[in-house]
Amino acid sequence: MQLLIRYVAVLRDERGQAEESLETGAATPRALYHELSARHGFSLPDTRLQVAVNDEFAAWDQPLRDGDQLVFLPPVAGG
Repeated sequence: MQLLIRYVAVLRDERGQAEESLETGAATPRALYHELSARHGFSLPDTRLQVAVNDEFAAWDQPLRDGDQLVFLPPVAGG
């Protein structure tokens, strides 16, 4: 299936781009993040992130569908 992944904050820095479209067989956001983390060397484990699918917060085990758009959201620091 074809998915659009948007990267923010530290994940954007580690990936070196803000988004990518990719073909994957990952069935859930967790499986997709593990695939992307292995490919791009992300420093954060999935336990430190939240995930949004099609602009709505989602469960890590939610089934993915062709055309979904995902954002993995790292913790926010502020001051």
